[in-house]
Amino acid sequence: MLTVDDILFSYTDQITIHKNSFSLDKGKNLAIIGESGCGKSTLLKLIYGLYDLNQGHIFWNDIEVLGPKFNLVPGMDFMKYLAQDFDLMPFITVAENVGKYLSNIYPDKKKQRIHELLDIVEMTEYANTKAKNLSGGQMQRVAIARVLALEPEVLLLDEPFSHIDNFRKNSLRRKLFAYLKEKQITSIVATHDSTDVLSFADEVLVMQNGKIIEKGTPKFVYENPENKYIASLFGDVNEILIDGEIHFIYPHQLKVVEESGVKATVIHSYFRGSHFLIEAEYDNQKLFFESTQHYDKFTEVFLAKIT
Repeated sequence: MLTVDDILFSYTDQITIHKNSFSLDKGKNLAIIGESGCGKSTLLKLIYGLYDLNQGHIFWNDIEVLGPKFNLVPGMDFMKYLAQDFDLMPFITVAENVGKYLSNIYPDKKKQRIHELLDIVEMTEYANTKAKNLSGGQMQRVAIARVLALEPEVLLLDEPFSHIDNFRKNSLRRKLFAYLKEKQITSIVATHDSTDVLSFADEVLVMQNGKIIEKGTPKFVYENPENKYIASLFGDVNEILIDGEIHFIYPHQLKVVEESGVKATVIHSYFRGSHFLIEAEYDNQKLFFESTQHYDKFTEVFLAKIT
């Protein structure tokens, strides 16, 4: 189990991470979400041991994670951390980058392992290409393969799919998280992409200004947002005052009805393939709802929450 106990950290006089605590069981995938600058990346670096804590403790089972004051080379051996800069060696091949830390004693096993990892990230055809000739998204996929090479007990991923095209991203996510589950590798993903959270995470932490403000299962956090900030991390959200009470409602939770207390005027219809996202105005504020049909500008509609 990973245990983060009452940790506090600051780069300067201003506190960056505020007395946060949580735990994570072996083999689970935790997603950390929040706006840019909220402390996601810093929290990952602290868990890996790249910085010294001002206060608190971090343990993996009975082993305490310690920072540079205690380790000549920062970082824990049983963990792997993938930063946003990839840190590949540009003048060696993709295969050589992935196999950099694998033993040369059994070359056939090493070759097989490299092929397996490149298959997971869909980069087998680039095995002999030098890293400097890759695109940003390709480099990111190679970097993912490299951190998996020695099968760490804990894997820390900072925005691991940010440079990857959508058509490849979906396939890669499925393959990667299935592999982590199969190998029972505990993983923590700092992300801004709600798909990483809703489809693959076992638990989610929401951060704001260096503090964990919500934690739970993705389904619970999505369906029960405490405020608009949390709800907006999962996409467009409406803040509607109904009968004196504020409701946070996602676009797909609204439907057009014959009559209701919410009368809105259509501003724009955005085609989304399977549906239209309709932007409308209600009570001097914008709101969004989904519809299978297009609505012309200035069309008036009545809306109700789907129950």
